[in-house]
Amino acid sequence: MAPSASYVVINMTPLPSALIRPLLAAYAHDLSIEVVDVHGKDRGYVLSQLERADVVIGDYTFSMKIDREMLDRMARVRLIAQPSTGYDHIDVEYAAKRGIPVANIGAANAASVAEHTILLALALLKRLGQAHARTAGGRWAQQEFMDLGVYELQGKTWGILGFGRIGREVAKRLAGWGVRLLYYDKVRAPEELERQLGAAPSDLAGLLRQADVVSVHLPLSLETSRLLGERELRMMKPTAVLVNTSRGEIVDEQALARALEQRWILGAAVDVFSSEPPPSDHPLIRLAAMGANVLLTPHIAGATAEARQRIIQVTVENVVRALKGERPLNVVNLS
Repeated sequence: MAPSASYVVINMTPLPSALIRPLLAAYAHDLSIEVVDVHGKDRGYVLSQLERADVVIGDYTFSMKIDREMLDRMARVRLIAQPSTGYDHIDVEYAAKRGIPVANIGAANAASVAEHTILLALALLKRLGQAHARTAGGRWAQQEFMDLGVYELQGKTWGILGFGRIGREVAKRLAGWGVRLLYYDKVRAPEELERQLGAAPSDLAGLLRQADVVSVHLPLSLETSRLLGERELRMMKPTAVLVNTSRGEIVDEQALARALEQRWILGAAVDVFSSEPPPSDHPLIRLAAMGANVLLTPHIAGATAEARQRIIQVTVENVVRALKGERPLNVVNLS
């Protein structure tokens, strides 16, 4: 029997259609689905293919931005399925005006990012990167680190910027560590959830002044772009550390470099940069090479093998839901 329907899915990711087709078929064997790869292709070609699209899978590398011109070509599109938590490369407001839902992956990589965040914070407090470099280089620096100071997490105050899925997963995993939790978010969490997670709301300035660890889990927006600049970094304790596993643009990277050079704070860990990959002369890369208490990772907080499997599954299932006329999950721009 011939398939009952035929659809076109535009694939903006670097993953080949040869990988995506069988995944879609596993969830929609009764549908005929053509998958068209457009990552890195000429813009004219991309626009022409979008006119045929029923669903678009967004680019998790964020290099292919979905702007107004692209959205205007999406006459048939039922869903833009973004295989990541972030979606700031998509004009979601204009998509909403066009009636096109944009969905992300929900909590698929929240546990992975939360684990990475806590790992980085502990490594900064213990000066793990510096200690490894000194020891591997043949330098026994025990007294040096005793003089510099290495610190426990127990008894400290942890400030969470952004109390969404990932921020709450961080709070959940810190239970039992003996830390005091503060969070900053424009929307207050339900009081019952605050009690369950042991987290108290705070304004931004109050959190920065009290926290020994500040971790960033906010989405990038006009409100959050460069939210942490020189003024905010100077509010932090000189023994505090900053961890950013959210978006590079939320922290003023030049100001953060000055904060480390001039010792306004103890250390910083960054998994995300305003430009990725960052240039080789980036001030944080320079500081790390000079042996500062800086840890840099290449946007891998949410990229564990387990998280990637969940991301693919959530994205594929959402694509199929849209093709079958069902309501997609994790829509971020339409109520």
